[in-house]
Amino acid sequence: MNRIKEILKDKGISQTWLAEKMDKSYPTINEYARNKRQPSVEDLYKIAEILEVSVKDLLQENDIKRD
Repeated sequence: MNRIKEILKDKGISQTWLAEKMDKSYPTINEYARNKRQPSVEDLYKIAEILEVSVKDLLQENDIKRD
């Protein structure tokens, strides 16, 4: 699972904008954002760079439950 949709919302960035920056189609980015499809490792790094976050931030849940 990834947090692309959440990070885009927090930053006020549209999926269309990210698709243009990634040179990907909107449906592909939308599938990433809805966790219907996971980006490749290379694409994760590119998304992280574009959004100015770490790959860890893209993948880590905010509400991690600890024992």
